Amino acid sequence: MLNILVCCANGAGTSLMMKMTAEKVIKSLNLQVQKIHHCSLSEGKSAAPQFDVVMCPLNFISMFAEAEQKGTKVIGLRNVLSQQEMEDKLKEQGIS
Repeated sequence: MLNILVCCANGAGTSLMMKMTAEKVIKSLNLQVQKIHHCSLSEGKSAAPQFDVVMCPLNFISMFAEAEQKGTKVIGLRNVLSQQEMEDKLKEQGIS
């Protein structure tokens, strides 16, 4: 069972829409997910090690280097609302 974190700058609108997109992707890939949480980048940076996967805008992936070193898969997205991109990136990381 995966725990997924989606982050955007403020943790309000965009991350909520990312979460909804992730839910569609999870359903289409038939992934077993225990929890999906959306938040701001600052909250996400400290919470990331508690999650299996973190998704955020591509230009912020460096913020999650420490979590990545601890085994969290960090996925940067060009279009954070693209279901296809999110699906492709999860598959690239071996999550499908």
